Parts: sequence; C-alpha cells; structure tokens
Amino acid sequence: MEMEIFLQLTFLQWLGTAFGVVQVLLARQNNVHNYLFGIVAILISIWVMYQSRLYADILLNLYYLVMSIYGWFYWKIGRQRKEAPISFATKKEQGIALGIVLGCFILMAYWLSGHTDTDVPYWDAVVCAFAWAGMWLMAKRKIENWIYLNISNLISIPLLIYKELYIYAGLTAFLFAVAVSGYIKWKKILKREDEYAGA
Repeated sequence: MEMEIFLQLTFLQWLGTAFGVVQVLLARQNNVHNYLFGIVAILISIWVMYQSRLYADILLNLYYLVMSIYGWFYWKIGRQRKEAPISFATKKEQGIALGIVLGCFILMAYWLSGHTDTDVPYWDAVVCAFAWAGMWLMAKRKIENWIYLNISNLISIPLLIYKELYIYAGLTAFLFAVAVSGYIKWKKILKREDEYAGA
C-alpha cells in the first residue's frame, strides 16, 4: 500500500512539474496564459502536499489558485480595461508585500506548531510567507515578485529534500533559475517600454 502511494505521488509530482515548468516559462515570457497551466499544477500540488502533511503548502496552493484567477483577469484587463504593464512596486506595495510576509509567517507558524502534526512548522511557514507575497506581486505584474518567489524557492529546496519530494525539489531548483532569468528579462522589457514611451 505504501509503495502504491509512493508511486502515485511520484507520478503526480512529474505531472505537476510538467505543468509548472510550462507555467513559469510562460510567465518569464510575460505571457498571460501562464496562469492556465499554473492552475492545473496547483491542483495537483494540493493533493501531493496533503499526502506529505505540508499543510501550509496546501494553504499556499489554495492562495495561489485564487491569485492565479485574479492575476489572469488583472493581466488581461488591468484597472483601465487594458492589459496591465510590468512595473516596479510602489513604496506602498513594497510595504504591503513585507506585511504579507510578516503576517503570514506569524499566523502559519502559530497554526502549524500548535494545531497540526507537521514536523517542520517554521520552515513551512517561512516558505509560505515569502511565496504569498511573491504571488501577490506577480498578480500585480510587479517585477519584485521574482525576488520574493526566489527567497521562498531557496528555503523550499532543502525542505522538499527533507520530505523526500525530490522531483518537486528539482522543480523548485529549476524555478529558482528561471526566476533569476525572469527578473532579468522583465527588467529588459520594462526598460524597452520606458524607452518606447519616452521616444
């Protein structure tokens, strides 16, 4: 029975990874359809994380699901009924992002350590906190999203290895590399748009 569950989780990790890879590559290209692939990857991840008792990650993925739907609509129509452009976060948005990190960490650490059977409450909480802020910034099409997501990725890799979710650990390492190149690419797009606007 344990072997059957292990094989099922391995298959689902591969499937979720495939959708996740397509999603992050499309996001790097500034393609709005990244969200559609992301939603499938999220749904698969929720089941895998439930089986692995990574409860904060389940909540994180539910949040990803909501923000993916929001992000898809925001990217498509923005506030002015036209596609929202890439931009730097304002000071207010940076403050909100830091508030999300702090608030999420406190809530998750309290809940995980006192009300679940997880053996990694603080690791799981900090991964969740930075990812929540990063996803919010991604939905707003803010370039700083890559920084927050990569802090989460960096902490997540050893956590996933510890949980023996090696495929997801490999995916997260890949996501880390793509996020670095995504930040560079978005910065170039932003510079090009600024030059075009100033011409």
